[in-house]
Amino acid sequence: MNSAEIRQKFLDFFASKQHQVVPSAPIVVKDDPTLMFTNAGMNQFKDFFLGTKPAPYRRAVDTQKCLRVSGKHNDLEEVGYDTYHHTMFEMLGNWSFGDYFKKDALEWAWELLTEVYGLPKDRLYVSVFQGDEKDNLSKDQDAYDIWKTMISEDRILFGSKKDNFWEMGDSGPCGPCSEIHIDLRTEEEIAQVPGKDLVNNDHPQVVEIWNNVFMEFNRLADGSLVKLPAQHVDTGMGFERLCMAIQGKRSNYDTDVFQPLIQFVAQEAGVKYGDDEKTDIAIRVISDHIRAIAFAIADGQLPSNNKAGYVIRRILRRAVRYGFTFLDFKKPFLYKLTEVLADQLAHVFPELKQQLGFVQRVIEEEENAFLRTLDNGLQRLGALKDKLKENNNTIDGKTAFELYDTFGFPLDLTALIAREKGLKVDEAGFDVEMEQQKNRSRNASASEQSDWTILQPDASTEFIGYDCDTSESYIVRYRQVKTKSKSEYHIVLDKTPFYAESGGQIGDTGFLISDAEQIEVLDTKKENDLIIHITTKLPQNVEAAFRSEVDAARRNLIRKNHSATHLLHAALRKVLGEHVQQRGSLVSEKILRFDFSHFAKVEEAQLREVEQIVNERIRESIPLDEQRNVPIAQAKEMGATALFGEKYGEFVRVITFGRDHSVELCGGTHVLNTGNIGYFKIISESSVAAGVRRIEAITAGAAEEYTQQQLNELQAVREVLGTQSNVSGAVQKLQEENKALQKQLEQFELKQLSSLKDELVQKVQPLDGVNFLAEKVDVSTADYLKKLAFDMRQVVDNLVLVLAAEIDGKPQIAVMLSDNLVSNKKLNASQLVRELAKEIKGGGGGQPFYATAGGKETAGLQAVPTKALELIKNSLNA
Repeated sequence: MNSAEIRQKFLDFFASKQHQVVPSAPIVVKDDPTLMFTNAGMNQFKDFFLGTKPAPYRRAVDTQKCLRVSGKHNDLEEVGYDTYHHTMFEMLGNWSFGDYFKKDALEWAWELLTEVYGLPKDRLYVSVFQGDEKDNLSKDQDAYDIWKTMISEDRILFGSKKDNFWEMGDSGPCGPCSEIHIDLRTEEEIAQVPGKDLVNNDHPQVVEIWNNVFMEFNRLADGSLVKLPAQHVDTGMGFERLCMAIQGKRSNYDTDVFQPLIQFVAQEAGVKYGDDEKTDIAIRVISDHIRAIAFAIADGQLPSNNKAGYVIRRILRRAVRYGFTFLDFKKPFLYKLTEVLADQLAHVFPELKQQLGFVQRVIEEEENAFLRTLDNGLQRLGALKDKLKENNNTIDGKTAFELYDTFGFPLDLTALIAREKGLKVDEAGFDVEMEQQKNRSRNASASEQSDWTILQPDASTEFIGYDCDTSESYIVRYRQVKTKSKSEYHIVLDKTPFYAESGGQIGDTGFLISDAEQIEVLDTKKENDLIIHITTKLPQNVEAAFRSEVDAARRNLIRKNHSATHLLHAALRKVLGEHVQQRGSLVSEKILRFDFSHFAKVEEAQLREVEQIVNERIRESIPLDEQRNVPIAQAKEMGATALFGEKYGEFVRVITFGRDHSVELCGGTHVLNTGNIGYFKIISESSVAAGVRRIEAITAGAAEEYTQQQLNELQAVREVLGTQSNVSGAVQKLQEENKALQKQLEQFELKQLSSLKDELVQKVQPLDGVNFLAEKVDVSTADYLKKLAFDMRQVVDNLVLVLAAEIDGKPQIAVMLSDNLVSNKKLNASQLVRELAKEIKGGGGGQPFYATAGGKETAGLQAVPTKALELIKNSLNA
């Protein structure tokens, strides 16, 4: 079977067992603060397990895009070196939400593997949980008894908590699990060492392919376990490993999941896969990483310098680095692979094919940026070489870390290039710097979170904020969260008008009011499907009835800005083209920010046209057409715009402002008609990332105030210029006059500089066979200081020149040497200027014949000539 057939047989098998086939959730997690990426198939069902949201079906089956490169589940460094770890991988899963349990799960797993897929029973091993005294958990005898009806007992292995008790993270749903392993070795290898001795021992051909997790517990923040409201089944089968087993390969990379990518990379590099382990590892790294990069971008996560964006950038740079170092890829190449990948998975993950041009553009620009970084790093390492001779030819840990942290230059690449240049790297020192940064980061983000105190175990939150700004509410659960700088409370209500931050719209603020007190709600956020009200104190009586009251004036401003983003999106598509897709937004009471896919700067005339269209729609006072609980298929038939990377359920909310203008899937709050927006004004347009532009705009009173400020400023300019009509002409005339004056001033300064040079030539003195001068001079710019030094070099042979100057209130030093003094006398301007810079509490460097330094202490300039004379005498004597 090819991989597509293997995947489809899994889905069909469980569909025949009355499982609902559900689509993969996006790889990027939006509403769970404990996760950046989907790292397991169960992530999208977390609320069902916890009982905070009812499951719409009792059984489900899917293939889920997963990413494991950070946190507890981190396989990044193994990727490419072994044959079975990946960054992005598919997790085939079947699920029971309070329905069937161990017996059905294990029997169906065995049936599928041995009867449908035809895997040999004598190559399979299973493991069950042996129990754990610390958690007061007994061994899983039930699973053992079920397995022994299907497989001989010598193939049933007991496993530790590490291997056979599955936990998503430090807290959350968890339970004992039963793994299925397969031995893919040759008969000769099996005769030497039995497979059971290699299970869970990182053998590349004795691998786990399926894990059946029996969700029974919730791990609390204090480490204790409590029973979940119901028992669930959460299974995960590694699709890539399953393909390896069924297709009879010894590596995941040898299957048709990876071979199209591998052969494409090998052809681009002009090498043959399988000939050289170094190039093979690089090809595997690239073929694996492009999957994670491409699907993360398609799901809405652009590479950046923080959080999830930084993880994607790191993966991309790791791939570029391997191509650069081992395959001689000196130009962008990763982006070319996306077409192969998109075609390969179009039938199961069509989102990449639909956004191919955009994803390629982002990746190519990121590659270009990192290749420039690599080039800068190479130059920086080259410049360091002379300095490092003083340090036993070793790049110190701090410098190596600066290359990594500031310039994105990985340690292993620094070490590789250093070796080529005959240098070493203080890797232990680098590790110290890295650990210090990690500690700083941990300290900055450290928080202590208590477990939920649950007042109403079966209650879920009802959001009523579309229809009203107040409601009568009760607290159903709460917890305390402490950081170094603050302490806050998270409160969940049975029903609430407060909108939780989502889809770019910020959370509501307001008050919880009881007969006894008034508690301020500072923000509202979403954690999975819980609406969390953030306060700085807890009500005295948590069981009291409260009036939940949203700050209505603030929400009204947010509504205006949110509805304006819908009108803006539609106008951009009309003016720029249908390729425009929303890539992110921020909607607050003060401003709206809209990110969208577009590959060029939006011209001023286009912005004015967009602005005009939006204001026309506002003047039309188009009424809001809000439809709730629309089947997703029906919404798509209506032409509703959906955002890539969002997880939509079977029923959605559709917001329409004119059927022929704006129809979008949206969960935010909106005005009742476009006329409520008042006025729309774009205040900026800029680039966010490759292929992504950003518009910032304001509405209503803020837009009117901004426009009035602009008019006031224009009037002030008119008064200064003394004209009420041709303002631009008057400004242009001023610019021309200023340009002429600047030219005159420059000619005057150059004349002065020539006179200064003649004076300095007269002051040059012979010193031990060289012509020496160290002088404090008066020049206006660093460029003039440099010109003066080079002009002196043209007219004085055997020159050692040191110039000191105060420029714009800051001290500067320049050292110039004739070429023959560098080669014959072994003088070095860069070394000299670094010593002189100590007088001005600064630093610098440059070339052997010319170097400069800056500093903080201008008074130190007085000592520079004397110290220069001393240094030159010592150097010449040496």
